Amino acid sequence: TDWCIEGVDALDEETCYVLPDAPTRALLIYLHGIVPPGRDSQQKTNFETVVSRASRRAGVAALMPRGKVGLAPKGYARWWGWPTGGPAYDRHAAAFVASFAEKRRKLEEIAGAPFARVYVAGSSSGAYFAAALALRGGIVADGFGAMSGGGGQATPELAALAPRPFYIGFGAHDSVGRSARALADVLRGAGWPVRVAEHPVGHGAREIYLDEAFAFWREHEAR
Repeated sequence: TDWCIEGVDALDEETCYVLPDAPTRALLIYLHGIVPPGRDSQQKTNFETVVSRASRRAGVAALMPRGKVGLAPKGYARWWGWPTGGPAYDRHAAAFVASFAEKRRKLEEIAGAPFARVYVAGSSSGAYFAAALALRGGIVADGFGAMSGGGGQATPELAALAPRPFYIGFGAHDSVGRSARALADVLRGAGWPVRVAEHPVGHGAREIYLDEAFAFWREHEAR
């Protein structure tokens, strides 16, 4: 499939995966930022490289499903994106989550064992979708991450949800800082463990975010 860069395996036409060298019981589901159509793009190459390197380093399996055309912001009609909130979330989120579960089952067959821990994270558009899933209880996970994104509004569901460690990373040279910090405030208000990290970088997926997120999630599992 054209969706997966060299060195990253294809689960199906719209999903890439990474398995570390040693057997693992932990899985990262990573939601990309908006990606243009076509075989090659800097956006796709960057996020798949970042996820592959960081997950292998952490000894964690990773799934990289593709979003849908038509969900990216105005002006990006042919790009792949995610339902980051509002009516688009209500219309599409449940189907995405069901597809993630099916892809997880496929990867468990390849890995030869079920995953005991699952993390959900994303960058840019994917960060906003990951945050919406967390705040609305749309997916069951052991940890969440929002990189270069946020979306900080409380939801009716939040008070009833079991708190999960949530990593929030963003660049000092990016415009999402206010949104990312607002998300942190909402989560802390609901009693969720949160780590906020600002780095001297621009917008997009970065290995440092995932390195820190894996460490933060594991720190809370050890308690």
